[in-house]
Amino acid sequence: MRRSDSAASGVPAGVRMERSELCFPQLGNLSCRKSSSAPEQVFLYRVLSGVLLPPICAATVLLNLLVIVAISHFRHVQLHTPTNLLLLSLSVADLLGGLLMIPTQFYSWASCWLLGDTACALFLIILITVTSASVGNMVLISADRYVAICDPLHYRVKVTVRRIRACVCLCWLSSLLYACVICEEQLARPGKFRSCYGECVLTLDDGAGAADVLVAFALPLATVAALYGRVFAAAALQARALRPRVQRVRLRRSVLPRANRSELKAAKTLGVLVLVFLMCFCPYYVAAFVQGSSETSPLRTFLLHVYFFNSCINPLIYTLFYPWFRRAVRLIVALRILRPGSRWVNLQ
Repeated sequence: MRRSDSAASGVPAGVRMERSELCFPQLGNLSCRKSSSAPEQVFLYRVLSGVLLPPICAATVLLNLLVIVAISHFRHVQLHTPTNLLLLSLSVADLLGGLLMIPTQFYSWASCWLLGDTACALFLIILITVTSASVGNMVLISADRYVAICDPLHYRVKVTVRRIRACVCLCWLSSLLYACVICEEQLARPGKFRSCYGECVLTLDDGAGAADVLVAFALPLATVAALYGRVFAAAALQARALRPRVQRVRLRRSVLPRANRSELKAAKTLGVLVLVFLMCFCPYYVAAFVQGSSETSPLRTFLLHVYFFNSCINPLIYTLFYPWFRRAVRLIVALRILRPGSRWVNLQ
């Protein structure tokens, strides 16, 4: 009669089962345990993380690549506006966000970080940089619409492509610097805050956690709300002022009302963009404020996924509201961008 595997190996079945629950069985008690508790292994969570998130990640990367190619490839002067450069920067952040969803989803599902402490520190820095850059881009978009609506006569003087490029570079550099400051201890001593091998966490004390919520959430939220409050107040005032004039000259419309209508439409479109961003952005930081900035939980992980899901929604908003983007997508999908002179196609 053949002996059982456990008997043959000389290791009790209970011990072997216990080792299989470890992230690094060879490390014994120093290893973290794989999560098998109810909150993270229920059917609904498995469906969300295992079935829905992979296609969402793929769609996020693909759609944002289309936006980046559309704005970067086509050289028509009407596409290379300050506003579209901000959208390009936001799409880069959304693309990276879609890529970051993959290791985040795997870690939340298995509760095991298998790439080492140094990779964990770098991952956290990239994660914080991308999220901070997304917030910074939304603030810049709000400021762009504020100047366009509230000071339209000086918009082209104050908001130039060169200045927007400088602002975008400053946004990304400051986001990277902020991430390095937040993760300073993590960089200096990788693995300092983990309680076992296989854990990737960012631990902040109460002061640092409060500062993070203030800098990365409260101040940007207040700034965006204040700017767009002024934008829509000014837009409503301009609409009331233009209504009698438009009624008097229905057939002969001047350039100024047409320009104002274009800016108002752009303000409404970008207002939808900012509103959707805040709807995905706020729950995560509210949970962080209530639970503590350093505490991790299945709810926080799910809300982080909701936050990154916004990266997939943004290109869909462009598709709905920007005709030039729809035309660009058709040209890209049909590979017509490979033809000579395709860079100068007029998409307006």
